[in-house]
Amino acid sequence: MSVLVFAESSEGKFKKSAFEVTSYGKKVAEQLGTNLVVLTINASEPKTLNKYGAEKVLTVSNIKTFNAKIYANIIKQAAEKESSTVIVIDSNANGLYIAPLVAVNLNAGYANNVVSLPSSTSPLTVKRKSFSNKAFNFTQILTDVKVIALAKNSYGVFENEVSGKLEEFSPTIIESNLTSISVEQTKGKVTIADADIVVSGGRGLKGPENWGMIEELAKVLGAATACSKPVSDLGWRPHSEHVGQTGKPVASNLYIAIGISGAIQHLAGVNSSKVKVVINTDPEAPFFKAADYGIVGDAFEVVPKLIEKLKEFKANNA
Repeated sequence: MSVLVFAESSEGKFKKSAFEVTSYGKKVAEQLGTNLVVLTINASEPKTLNKYGAEKVLTVSNIKTFNAKIYANIIKQAAEKESSTVIVIDSNANGLYIAPLVAVNLNAGYANNVVSLPSSTSPLTVKRKSFSNKAFNFTQILTDVKVIALAKNSYGVFENEVSGKLEEFSPTIIESNLTSISVEQTKGKVTIADADIVVSGGRGLKGPENWGMIEELAKVLGAATACSKPVSDLGWRPHSEHVGQTGKPVASNLYIAIGISGAIQHLAGVNSSKVKVVINTDPEAPFFKAADYGIVGDAFEVVPKLIEKLKEFKANNA
């Protein structure tokens, strides 16, 4: 018996979420009195995971592009090899494709958006976000094999170094009817999926020509840039930056919304952010009710001053 974690990497490098799911998996393994096995695909430094409790790391190489069906089958084979009764996967965009397929492949119960360690191991009971992050529920998984998808930034990263072993794993690669024609990747800036801070703009910016201040604020903060759905629909910003319930979900430590009124679909997709700040001229904007901090003011006056003060602060604390 074991706990199996899938630790995702991008261009060979682990994302912060890989260390979070490994930290979480280690604690679940301790609760169950078993060992932790971590599966990696195309990772350049898999032994890094030993620092977070991975007692064994299975490495798979030469998978050229992401394919949910192939990845899910590899995880299934690893789980069967290691007699894993609990599989932990990240609740990111790829994980939400992979985890249900893994559950089907293993005839397992599945709980996504899990936010804490199991409150009980018999039966396994986990706390989950529900109703577009407006509530929580407790889910019991009664099957022999369980699949848990951990919500980003819900558990944290904890060092728990072990002298784990590395093992090359050579699963049978299944055929897939999905073909990747091309892959476009963002270069040279923080992505929404990896960002601890996200700076987002809405129609209040009045046009794409004013996006410079959003990008400058993001650069000062080391943040990712994002936008509301109307902005991407108007073609002001690429759809890859659209965040919200119908776009990319955001679970950053800090989310700054500039000129965004706060439609319910947008709020549902960013509610998991720990601290939300809104800058808007309309004091009745719905976002103010959901925000931790709010500034009623013109973004074209507030944001340049904010950038100036942040630059001063960084210079004085360099």
